[in-house]
Amino acid sequence: MSDVELTAIEVGEGGDRRAIAVRRRSGRWPALMWLGGFKSDMKGTKAEAIDRFAAEQGRACIRFDYSGHGESGGSFADGTIGRWLEESRAVFSQFCDGPTIAIGSSMGGWISLLLARDIREGRVTGHGSLAGLVLVAPAVDFTEVLMWERFPPDIKRQIETTGSWQRPSEYSDAPYLITRRLIEDGRNHLLLGGLIETGCPVRILQGVKDEDVPWEHAVSLVSRIARDDVVLTLVKDGDHRLSRPEDIERLLAAVGEFS
Repeated sequence: MSDVELTAIEVGEGGDRRAIAVRRRSGRWPALMWLGGFKSDMKGTKAEAIDRFAAEQGRACIRFDYSGHGESGGSFADGTIGRWLEESRAVFSQFCDGPTIAIGSSMGGWISLLLARDIREGRVTGHGSLAGLVLVAPAVDFTEVLMWERFPPDIKRQIETTGSWQRPSEYSDAPYLITRRLIEDGRNHLLLGGLIETGCPVRILQGVKDEDVPWEHAVSLVSRIARDDVVLTLVKDGDHRLSRPEDIERLLAAVGEFS
């Protein structure tokens, strides 16, 4: 792991400026870029597996933490899809100089698709391009479809009146903070209402036993991706994390298709 450089970039202006921690492994292209999930960081099981795979392949690899996550600055309470997308664009612009495979897990799947759209529409600077997308349990539009639309009236009322709600989590002892800002900003980035143009092939891994992102959600996503080169793999006994050894093997095999 000695070829990995830990650095930070500044994103945002004025009081909104925050330091984003980035781990970059040097190597050949196409590079691998990891985009993590909600309240996850770049030291998780899948992220570390991607980095080891890159090392074995002599491949460049870029990992980073969104603001309010892991080693990055900023407050999680300020986090929104638009804010984290801005950081993803900045990392891609600065570190991805050639063809890149974006690997997005859960929320990172949504942000990967938004990043792909912004690259295709010329809103990302630099010389990078997307060679492929690998999405793990992609939580596209989750703030609206998987959260707000499912929240009972009392929780919606609490978010609207107090600005936030502490959501219990099975992945952490501490609850997840769901803010009104997160919900409202998410509505500016919804994708499932129309066709999704990625500009590159897509591979999706989805657990059938996923209680956070139902497998039907992945099927709905596939129906909206305009490209023909989209493969959805349903893991019958898989949960949301898809972090077991056999799940990691499937993930690396999907990434390896774009070598």
